[in-house]
Amino acid sequence: MMKAKIPLVLEPQPEGGYTVTSPLLPELITEGDTMAEALANVEDAFSAVVEIYQDRGRPLPPTRMIIYPHS
Repeated sequence: MMKAKIPLVLEPQPEGGYTVTSPLLPELITEGDTMAEALANVEDAFSAVVEIYQDRGRPLPPTRMIIYPHS
């Protein structure tokens, strides 16, 4: 499994919940009712952004990649 370390910005919303964005990947936007839920949604949002970049033949901006061996 491969994970990327990217900067995230969690912003509380006036109506409740949190929005998560990344200055490195402006296409990454997700949210959640709690901070934990918002952060849990980042993985799916990141996967969607990777797919968009691949579909368009664009390289991802440099990130710190971490390779986890399969258990």
